[in-house]
Amino acid sequence: MDSSGVDAAAFATRLLDWFRSHGRHDLPWQRDPSPYRVWVSEIMLQQTRVETVVPYFERFMARFPTLEALAAAEEDAVLALWSGLGYYSRARNLLRAARRIAAHHGGRLPEEPSQLMALPGIGRSTAGAIMALGHGLRAPILDGNVKRVLARHRGVRGWPGRAEVLRRLWAYAETFTPRQEVAAYTQAIMDLGATVCVRRRPLCGRCPVAADCVARREGLQQRLPEPRPAKRLPERETFALLVVDGEGRVLLERRPPQGVWGGLWSFPEVAGRASAEDWWLARLGMPAPKAEALPPVRHTFTHFRLVLHPLRYRIGALPPRVTEGGHWRWHDPAAAGPVVGLPAPVARLLERLAGRNAVT
Repeated sequence: MDSSGVDAAAFATRLLDWFRSHGRHDLPWQRDPSPYRVWVSEIMLQQTRVETVVPYFERFMARFPTLEALAAAEEDAVLALWSGLGYYSRARNLLRAARRIAAHHGGRLPEEPSQLMALPGIGRSTAGAIMALGHGLRAPILDGNVKRVLARHRGVRGWPGRAEVLRRLWAYAETFTPRQEVAAYTQAIMDLGATVCVRRRPLCGRCPVAADCVARREGLQQRLPEPRPAKRLPERETFALLVVDGEGRVLLERRPPQGVWGGLWSFPEVAGRASAEDWWLARLGMPAPKAEALPPVRHTFTHFRLVLHPLRYRIGALPPRVTEGGHWRWHDPAAAGPVVGLPAPVARLLERLAGRNAVT
């Protein structure tokens, strides 16, 4: 029994009993589970819903079925399969980690938490999931679903992003994680948060641990866990230059490896419409043709909102300074599926240019 009077063993037993009948057992990463498949799924599931992740995971595994295959991949191939999933640093870190594992760990994911957390993109909770679900070793996890379950069940006040609140939640995660059936328990508590103890309108009548849940007893289900303190997101504007040649191909530029959409392919951007004239002369060695302004595209990031103003230019021939390779490429919007990594707003604009969702 923990310091708050809850029997940790009984908590785990109730959860495991519920999981056998009501948990999720047919997710693609649960079939033929391995540390590698668990790792890829956990990275994809960070800040992303299961329903969104499933088709991405299946395509990724079809292309990179083993860690060795991923370690040997080109970054463009990995980012292309990640296009639309967002948070692209996850994909770049996945590739960097795979190469490091191949070089320094014999191609096998480590079983030690410290070695796992030394790899790019793997934090404490992801390391715990790999250990528990992939290796069958006891390790607590604390993803978003588990935070919600524990914050409500133990009545933990405060935003989980605060260090003190996070410390308390980790302590409960450690206490409640059993020494037996750790993989089943880990999946069970994630499933409880994803299907019963949901963010809005939790299904308390179906919860196996509702009897001693503080939030249910005190009517705090809608207030816990407490949200991030409100903060108005700043708005940024940029102009995207859609250079279309006589064959309908669009000029794309690889973005720097760091920063927003790092390493992805995007339209060239300038700060303002007047700057576009300078860009044409400096980068392509020719005056700017007449621009056609298209409807703006809005996209929300974690820390700001972006307003993208597209300017379409039609040209009859390739600019003399532009050649394939390096940081330039000509992209056919009508091509089936992404062949390189594309940010979601860029992919949407390319679909419009291809006529699948015509720009007016």
